Amino acid sequence: QVQLVESGGGLVQPGGSLRLSCAASGFAFSVYGMSWYRADPGKERELVATITPGGGSTNYADSVKGRFTISRDNAKNTVYLQMNSLKPEDTAVYYCNFRRSGVSYWGQGTQVTVSS
Repeated sequence: QVQLVESGGGLVQPGGSLRLSCAASGFAFSVYGMSWYRADPGKERELVATITPGGGSTNYADSVKGRFTISRDNAKNTVYLQMNSLKPEDTAVYYCNFRRSGVSYWGQGTQVTVSS
C-alpha cells in the first residue's frame, strides 16, 4: 500500500538549517508531483512547496521563497525539503503529500521546532 514516511525534523535555533526527507513506497513515485505541507496547531495546513514528477519545476509559498528548496531523487523514491535561515514561525509539523485520482495521501509528519 501507499506509504510516505517523513524524517529529519528536530529542534533548531533561528537561522539554522534542516533537511527533511520523505521516503515513498507503494506507488509509481516518478510519475507524480509531490508536495510538502506544514501545519501548526490551530492553523490550517499550509502548502509549502511542490515539485513536478521529473523535478524540472518547483513552486514555493511566498513565506519560504529563497530559504527552502524542494528536490527529489526518483531512483530512491524520495523527496526532500532543504530548509535554511529558519525562523520561529517555521515551527510546525511538516508533511509530504501527493494526489492520485482525486485522493490525497499523507505521511505521519515530522516536527520542526525553531527556537533559541
